[in-house]
Amino acid sequence: MEAKELFIQTLIGQVRALDQFGTWTNKSNEELLVEKYIKTKEDLKNIPIIDDIDEMQIKDIRLIFQAVALAFEKITGVMASVVMEMSHEGFGRVVVFAGKIVLCEKFFKDAHRYSFREYSKLEEEGEKFLLNAQETYNKYKNV
Repeated sequence: MEAKELFIQTLIGQVRALDQFGTWTNKSNEELLVEKYIKTKEDLKNIPIIDDIDEMQIKDIRLIFQAVALAFEKITGVMASVVMEMSHEGFGRVVVFAGKIVLCEKFFKDAHRYSFREYSKLEEEGEKFLLNAQETYNKYKNV
């Protein structure tokens, strides 16, 4: 399976697992991800530059990196973990690691505005994180 497909499939699994009451049952996978992660320039104009981040946004960001970690595990069989630290103002960092190896990391400022302009950009970002994680792991696993 292609890295992009695996990432999206894993992200969908993560998001749907949180739907305890079946709220998103009638939404397609793409509709669900668009609702959670895609914001147009118009949408961003309505979001203040400086604002606090809510818990749901933090969870949505974390899900992206949990999907990277789980997809990495599916490919390699090596357990990966996610550590995320986020202030109420939206400053923070997320790290995905396996053993002592940092597979990927991202620093956030204004995390309440973190989004993608189009669905394909979400796919590309996930694929990039996943491929870089594999490359990094393969490079340093025997060090």
